[in-house]
Amino acid sequence: MAVSYDNLWKLLIDKKLKRTDLKQLCGISSNVLAKLGKNGPVSIDSLEKICLSLNCHIEEIMQIVEDNK
Repeated sequence: MAVSYDNLWKLLIDKKLKRTDLKQLCGISSNVLAKLGKNGPVSIDSLEKICLSLNCHIEEIMQIVEDNK
């Protein structure tokens, strides 16, 4: 199984925010932002910061998808 953050990028578009805005708003590092962009693993702490900053639930920013390997 793999993780997809496509919902996060759609939410940012709806809120008229850029990825750099997300970084500043949530206080996440550039490394975390890069991992999100590559659908890589990030800590629950980072996901919590994003959810609290965007006032959303975790299922609104990520989903588990089938791994195509």
